[in-house]
Amino acid sequence: MRVITGSAKGRRLYTLEGKDVVRPTSDKVKEAIFSAIQFDIEGRRILDLFSGSGQLGIEALSRGAASAVFVDSAKASIDVTKKNLEITGLTDRASIICSDYSTYLTRSNEIFDIVFLDPPYKAGILPDALIKVIPKLSDYGCVFCEHPSNIFLLDNVEDFSVFKKYKFGGITVTMYKKVF
Repeated sequence: MRVITGSAKGRRLYTLEGKDVVRPTSDKVKEAIFSAIQFDIEGRRILDLFSGSGQLGIEALSRGAASAVFVDSAKASIDVTKKNLEITGLTDRASIICSDYSTYLTRSNEIFDIVFLDPPYKAGILPDALIKVIPKLSDYGCVFCEHPSNIFLLDNVEDFSVFKKYKFGGITVTMYKKVF
């Protein structure tokens, strides 16, 4: 894994060993996500929920996001995220929280502009996480959900609707934006 562009361009990122531990987002998927929001990242507030190695939030910070919150329930993932933030020099704009998604979303009062949801596929928690994260979005915010292509998400969640879907073999990234 590497940072694609921005202030930390080309920096290699650490990940946890083993496919069962963390399933990193591929560079191809990451490039598609960031192509969709390339002009909307600067100055934005990011939430990287189920952050794993932190690569999506780090990519956003590298491209000029104002801040990023990294949340994961696994201490090993939190440790790797800290290490990756240090090697990219982006620690000053990051908050790292070791918590399960539901507890974090229930307790947090923060509002975000861009949210990345990439939970463990087998856990089956993406629909619940999506419903719980929508109230934490600004009016011009968006959510990216990475999931297996055979999993179908709701077309609408409150005032947010599917804006675009990107398919990469067995992986789909569904993007939600607010309907005005």
